[in-house]
Amino acid sequence: MLEKQIENKLTKSVKKAGGIALKFVSPSFAGMPDRLVLLPDGVFAFVELKAPGKTPRPLQVSRHKMLRSLGFKVYVVDSVEQIGGMLHELLTT
Repeated sequence: MLEKQIENKLTKSVKKAGGIALKFVSPSFAGMPDRLVLLPDGVFAFVELKAPGKTPRPLQVSRHKMLRSLGFKVYVVDSVEQIGGMLHELLTT
């Protein structure tokens, strides 16, 4: 499965949950996660999408650590099976 296929499933699943999954681009700050997931009641998280079995690059790991230290949730998703669990966690916490 390609990363793009996982990304498409993510955007559809988030929409079905009543939210939006915005493509996140930060030209002056490389290594930021791919999507900003915005859900009802002000729930949000960053999502880094990867092809199955792939891992974030060192700069991405650094950005994830920085975001988490600021109190943001950051998920790395490399399979469609992870999407449901991620959304469940976000919507129930």
